[in-house]
Amino acid sequence: MTDEPVDDETPDEEAPVDANAPEKPEATKTPDGTYDSSSIQVLEGLEGVRHRPAMYIGDTSQAGLHHLVYEIVDNAIDEALAGHCSNVKVSILIDGSVAVEDDGRGIPTEMHATEKIPAVELVMTRLHAGGKFDRSNYKVSGGLHGVGASVVNALSEWLEVEIHREGRIFTQRYEKGKKASELTELGATDKRGTIIKFKPDAGIFETVEFAFEVLQKRLREMAFLMGRAGLKIEIADERKNESVVFSYPNGLDSFVELLNSKKGPIHPDIIHLQKTIELPDAADDSLSEMSIEVAMQYNGGYREDIYSFVNNVNTVEGGTHLSGFKSALTRVVNTYGRNSKILKEDESPDGDDVREGLAVVISIHHPDPQFESQTKIKLGNRDVQGLVESTVSEVLSMYLEENPKTAKIVVNKAIMARRAREAARKSRDLVRRKGALASGNLPGKLADCQSRNRDETELFLVEGDSAGGSAKQARDRRNQAILPLRGKILNVEKARLDKMLGHQEIITIITALGTGIGVETEETKGLDIEALRYGKIIIMTDADIDGSHIKTLLLTFFYRHMKPLIEAGRVYVAVPPLYKLKKGKNERYLLTDDERQEAVLAEGVASAKFEDRRGEEPRTIEGGALSGLVTVLEETHRSLRVVVSAAPALSATEYFAAGMELGVLPTFLVRDQDGEDHFFADDEGRNAFLDAAKAERGRDLLLTVEGERRPGADFSMYEFRARAELEHALEGLERHGFGPDDIRAAASGIRFVLVIGDRTLPVAGLLDLIEMLQKAGSEKVEIQRYKGLGEMNPDQLWESTMDPDTRTLHMVRLGDDLLADDLFTVLMGESVEPRREYIERHALEVRNLDV
Repeated sequence: MTDEPVDDETPDEEAPVDANAPEKPEATKTPDGTYDSSSIQVLEGLEGVRHRPAMYIGDTSQAGLHHLVYEIVDNAIDEALAGHCSNVKVSILIDGSVAVEDDGRGIPTEMHATEKIPAVELVMTRLHAGGKFDRSNYKVSGGLHGVGASVVNALSEWLEVEIHREGRIFTQRYEKGKKASELTELGATDKRGTIIKFKPDAGIFETVEFAFEVLQKRLREMAFLMGRAGLKIEIADERKNESVVFSYPNGLDSFVELLNSKKGPIHPDIIHLQKTIELPDAADDSLSEMSIEVAMQYNGGYREDIYSFVNNVNTVEGGTHLSGFKSALTRVVNTYGRNSKILKEDESPDGDDVREGLAVVISIHHPDPQFESQTKIKLGNRDVQGLVESTVSEVLSMYLEENPKTAKIVVNKAIMARRAREAARKSRDLVRRKGALASGNLPGKLADCQSRNRDETELFLVEGDSAGGSAKQARDRRNQAILPLRGKILNVEKARLDKMLGHQEIITIITALGTGIGVETEETKGLDIEALRYGKIIIMTDADIDGSHIKTLLLTFFYRHMKPLIEAGRVYVAVPPLYKLKKGKNERYLLTDDERQEAVLAEGVASAKFEDRRGEEPRTIEGGALSGLVTVLEETHRSLRVVVSAAPALSATEYFAAGMELGVLPTFLVRDQDGEDHFFADDEGRNAFLDAAKAERGRDLLLTVEGERRPGADFSMYEFRARAELEHALEGLERHGFGPDDIRAAASGIRFVLVIGDRTLPVAGLLDLIEMLQKAGSEKVEIQRYKGLGEMNPDQLWESTMDPDTRTLHMVRLGDDLLADDLFTVLMGESVEPRREYIERHALEVRNLDV
C-alpha cells in the first residue's frame, strides 16, 4: 500500500522514534498555547534524517529500504565512471544486513584540514559532505548531493566501513548515525577499495527484509550501462545460498537484446547511437561535455519498452532527456517516410505510433544534472531536451539513410500502428456514443458502494454471475462494490488496442475504475490515477485452474494497460478457501491443500501416542515431542523424494544401502548398460571409476548425463543435488533417536506402534507414521471442499474471503519489471516455443496439478 504524504505539522510521536536518540529540548508549554522562540527545535547532526527519513529516501516502505543499497552502490558506480573501479559485489548477509564492496580508490582516511576528523568519518556523519562537488574527482556522477552515505548511516542500526587504501586497511563503526569507534588501522593489504556493511534500523522501516529480485533488477541495469567500460557486478544472497554475476561487454545492446528476447525483433540489427557533445555556456572546462548513448530495436509487439538513465541512475519518470528523444524519433521517422515516399500525404504517425513495439535504452552522462528530488526519478535540466533532440535527430537520420532496409521496416511499423490507432479511436468513439465511457454512466451490472471516500472503498472483480450474486449479498454495502465478469476476458497480450476496446468485459472494467487506460495521443498522457474510484481493486476468482486462468488474464490486462495502479499498490488478489474444517462447533477455513494436510495431521498428533518398542524399555512419544518428530519426518520425506527422483528406478532402500556401504550418502550414481549401479561420495571417486573403465575398454566412453538418451551409451550418470538437504533432515531425525534404517519398513518384528484410543496399530516404518496420523486426524474432523465461490453461502463468502478482519489478501507488487515483462510475454504471448520451454523447465516443480 502506498504511504500517505507526511504533513510537517504531524505530531512528532507519529514519526519513527529512536529510543537511543538524544533528548530534544521540549517546547515551552503555556496555558494559552503561546508559540515563541522556545518552541523552535534544532536537530543536530543526522537527527533530522532519522526524524523525517521520507525527505531523503522517498518513504520507509520496501522501496525506501532498498534505496539505502542503491545509494551505496551508486557511489561505487561513480568510481567506475571515473575509471577507478571494475568490480562491485553486493551481498545480503544471513543476519539481514547488506555488504557493498568495490575495488575503487577507497574513501579517503586522512584527517580533514578544516573539520579535524578523518575524511571517511566526515562523509559518514555529515550531510552534504562528499567528493562529488569537486569536478576534478568526478566529471560525472550519480551521487550529487553529498547525502547518500550519511543518510544510509543515519537510518541504520549499525554501519561498518572497511577501507583498503594506499597499502593499509582501515575500519570504523557507527551506530544510528553516530560514531561508535575511532578509525582504526588493521594492517597491510595488497587490495584497494571500500566495503560498507549496514543493517537498517527496524524502528524506522516497515520491513527490514531485503528482496533479492528487487536488488537484482537495479544491479543488472547498472551492469548493462557500464558493460562497455568492463564493470562486473555480483549479487549474492547468503540466506538462500545463491548468487548471480552480471557482465555485459556489449552494454546497452545486450540490454535491448534482453528486452526483445521473447518478443520477436522485426529487424536483426540493434540501432546504436552514441555521441559526445559540448555544453554551451559551461562555467568551466570540467562541465563542458555531455555524452548521449541510445540502443533501440523494434519488435512485433504493440507496447513500448523505454528505459532512461542519467549518470547510470534510472530516471523512472523520465525528464527532459526522454522528451528530447521522443520528439527527435517522431520527427526523423516522419521525415524519412515522406522523403522516401513510403508515407502518403494524409499519413502522419504520431509519437505513440512511432514507438509501438520499440525497445529502447537511453543513457546520458551529464556533469551537472538537476534531479527533482534526492531519489532522482526525473531529470529537470531544461537545456538537455534540445541537446538530446538535435543530437538524436542528426545521428538517427544518418543511420536511416545508411540502412534503408531497416528504415523501411520502422516506417511501415509506424504506419500499421497509426491505422490501428485510428481503428481504436473509432471503437472508442463508438463506445462513448453508446455511453459506456461517459462520465458518471457506470456499468449496469456494477453493484456500487455507498461511500465516496475512495481510500476506504473496494471493488471486487468476481468470476461469474453466480459468485457475483453471492458476493453482492455478502458484501458490506457501505464500502464494497461488486463487478461480476462473464467468462474469460480477452488476452490483451495478443490484441491491439482496437480489438481490446471491442471487448465488453474490458470496457466494463475500464468504466467502473474511471481512470482511462494507456496513452491515447501526445496530448493525452494516459491513465489518470487520481480519477480512480476505489481504493482497492480486488480480483476474486475460484481456487481452481479456470479461476487461475481468469486471474492471470486480469493481471495481464492490469500490467499492460494499467501498470500505475499496480505500482501504487491498488491491485490485490483475494484468497478464497479450498476447504472448511469443522470439529464439533468449531469451524475454520483452509486456503491450500498443504494447510488441510497440516490441520488433519495436527488433529492426528493430538489424539495419538507413538511407541518405540526397540530395546528393553519402550518409550512413548506424544504431544509436542511427537509434533516435532513429525515435522522432521516431513522434511525427510520431501528431501528423500527429490533425491531418489534424480535417477529412474531408484528406491530409497537402495540409496540408503549404498550410503551404509560408502559411509556417507552418495553424491553420484553411474549406471551401466546392464542396469548395475555404482555409487560414489564425490567426483574424485566417480572420475577414477570412469578412467578405469576407459582404460579397460581401450577407447573413449560414450556417456549419458541425467536423462539424455544416447543409444549404445556405456554409462548413464546422475547427481543427487538434494543430498545436503537430506543429510540435514537425517541429523534432525537423529536428535529424536532415529536413523535411516527406521525410515524403511522393518524386515521382521514390530519396532513401532501407534496407539489411538483403544486401538494399537503396527507402524512398519517412520514414513508410514505420517500417513497413519493423517488418517487418524481425518476421523476427528469434517472437511468440506469448495469447488467455486458460487458454492458458498453469502455468510461463508463474507467470513472467509471478504471480511477485512479475517480474509487473506495478496497485494500485487512489481519487483523486477524486466522479469515480469518477460514472464507475461512467455506465458501469454503469441509465440508457443518459449512457453513450451518454460513448461518443460519448471514441470518438476509442480506439486498439485489441476487437470
